Amino acid sequence: MPKFMNVNLESLKPTIKSLLQIEERSPEDRLTAVCELLRERIDYYDWVGFYFANDAKRELHLKSFAGEPTNHTVIPFGKGICGQVAENNSNFVVPDVEEQDNYISCGVLVKAEIVIPLFKDGKNIGQIDVDSHSIDPFTEEDERFLEWVNKAVSEIL
Repeated sequence: MPKFMNVNLESLKPTIKSLLQIEERSPEDRLTAVCELLRERIDYYDWVGFYFANDAKRELHLKSFAGEPTNHTVIPFGKGICGQVAENNSNFVVPDVEEQDNYISCGVLVKAEIVIPLFKDGKNIGQIDVDSHSIDPFTEEDERFLEWVNKAVSEIL
């Protein structure tokens, strides 16, 4: 059970599915709604965003998010946690950002980060990025849940 649990992650899945299926809204608006839901309902998800890859430029571009605005709307592949995930195609959980050499600070309150790659047809096309103001809040349950979110998102792209 997650350390800060204020909601059962599984209980959010039907709402996420519903938000993603509102065809009257653009995909970007649907992703923003998912970000907002996660940020509002999970007390240790203080910033949630989706970055998408521009392979030609080897950059990630922020498309949808909930939380404080960030200056990091474009991230080069390899730079920071997000940029590393763009290159290695693997989940990256950072319990304490101060212990990471290749970290881009998005705010003084951020203590931990989790980044999960988003695959479409076997290709890493982006990622979900979650920042927390708590040290070491993320569990394996968060990883599996965010993998599920990304799979659901890939179905509307």
